[in-house]
Amino acid sequence: MCRALKVSCAAADRELCFGATDLREALDHLDADRPHHLVAFGAFEELVALVVDRFPGMRIVVDRDSPGATAVATSLEDVRGLLRGQPRPGGQVG
Repeated sequence: MCRALKVSCAAADRELCFGATDLREALDHLDADRPHHLVAFGAFEELVALVVDRFPGMRIVVDRDSPGATAVATSLEDVRGLLRGQPRPGGQVG
């Protein structure tokens, strides 16, 4: 079992991030990868609401106020800082 921090990203433009560019693709990534964090830049309020319901406790970083989001970042440096300050995943390996 990997203990690395897993982050799933969603953005309106593929040039901004490697990850999902729409709701369905983002949910597919979340179901397949089971990340610890979601970073969503763009109009992803519906995604945030679904993630809050389906994955309670997942940290959600967005670029605008969204009900249920854990934090709002104003830049990529903010995102890095918000993720860096989180405890690493733990648990039994194997």
